[in-house]
Amino acid sequence: MLDAFSNPGSFHKGNLHCHSTRSGADFSPEAVCRFYREHEYGFICLSDHFVEKYDFPITDTREFRTEGFTTLIGAEIHAPKVITGVDWHILAAGLPLDFAPTLPEETGPELCARAAAAGAFIEIPHPSAYHLFLEDAQTLETVHAVEVYNTICDRILGRGGGEYLLDQMLWTGRRVGAVAVDDAHRYRTDVLGGWTMVKADELTPEAILEALKAGAYYANTGPEIHHIERIDDGVSIECSPCVGAYLVGPSFACETVWGTEPFTRVRLPLEKFAGQWARLILRDAQGRSAYTNPLFLDS
Repeated sequence: MLDAFSNPGSFHKGNLHCHSTRSGADFSPEAVCRFYREHEYGFICLSDHFVEKYDFPITDTREFRTEGFTTLIGAEIHAPKVITGVDWHILAAGLPLDFAPTLPEETGPELCARAAAAGAFIEIPHPSAYHLFLEDAQTLETVHAVEVYNTICDRILGRGGGEYLLDQMLWTGRRVGAVAVDDAHRYRTDVLGGWTMVKADELTPEAILEALKAGAYYANTGPEIHHIERIDDGVSIECSPCVGAYLVGPSFACETVWGTEPFTRVRLPLEKFAGQWARLILRDAQGRSAYTNPLFLDS
């Protein structure tokens, strides 16, 4: 939680999950980059579906980088199969352009391990959209984050959340973070709903990827978090106007400030979470949320 606010640098708004005409979406790679650049994003990862149907694309977006806008190279990789019988969806940001196609006998965990070994930031996309079970998630050796909000899955399926899986993984001792994304395929309906704020000392692919792996980010659908600081036995938060602040941990462990009057500063105690973990959710009057990575209090 605190790394995103104690580390040096500036926050950069980014979308880690989106698609182009190379995997069934309606915008070309150039148009995707232009769209997010014109909407004042600092970076994206164009994550086309890495499957045989589309000739295993790793979309090269380097030529679309400009001053104030950069890109990570990545893909949404797939392999058989999860408990429900459908293929794995694994988001890998920071892949090499020559990442080899999935082998016929390669499993999801094996493919994930290969992507992580290649240097990728690994996230579990839209778990509620295809009912991903904890038993499946636990087979992935490396997971950096879970999508807690996915725009297209929220708007099309009504199942855009992933907090259930994030909390279950935290319960079992996995140290994972929270990201929010668009997963855009249609650039008039699936966009600008969820993004990730990454704090890095410069806006380069290398710095963004390093900050992601260090946990220096938070997930967002609206409210801005300006600062979080641990003071004695609590956390002090500065934010854009919000009406709810929730520090949540295992089971019913929770500290809440909620009301009808917006606030921009709030303090929440940590005593309930001693020896465990807690993560912060802020909510504004429009029902939009910001989600921090967990703060671990077991040491």
